[in-house]
Amino acid sequence: MVFRFATVHGKNIQWFLRRNRAVTLAQLGWFYFSLCLASLGMGAVFWFQGTWLALLSAWAGLLAVGAGFLLYARHATDGERIYLRDACLVVEIENAGKLERAEFRRESVRVEPRLGDRSLVEVSGQGRSINIGRFVRPELRSVLAKEIRMALRGA
Repeated sequence: MVFRFATVHGKNIQWFLRRNRAVTLAQLGWFYFSLCLASLGMGAVFWFQGTWLALLSAWAGLLAVGAGFLLYARHATDGERIYLRDACLVVEIENAGKLERAEFRRESVRVEPRLGDRSLVEVSGQGRSINIGRFVRPELRSVLAKEIRMALRGA
């Protein structure tokens, strides 16, 4: 079987879906550190010349940029992990540091688009349901659903 979104490790199949990030958290940290050095260095030069408001302005700017970076970092690790092991399909969704987990028996799980082909994919069974596919382009969500159904039937 060839999968577009999954990785296969023996009998275990795993889908890991996450945001596309242009910058890693480590790169963001180093960038912010260098920004702090440059801003505070320039602010210190002006402070030594008697313009103490420049240093205050540098601190205020760095706090505002730091708050924005913290908001970005909070959601940088968001993702969906779906894995099929033996008789169980497990879905884990991480959003802003909160983990939502659902387990489904392989023989009674349903994987269908919620409303149409471009909507989120609903995984349901045993009286529970969870929506996946937030980090997949809408036109590829039906491909993801077919891939999971195919793995449930034949893996």
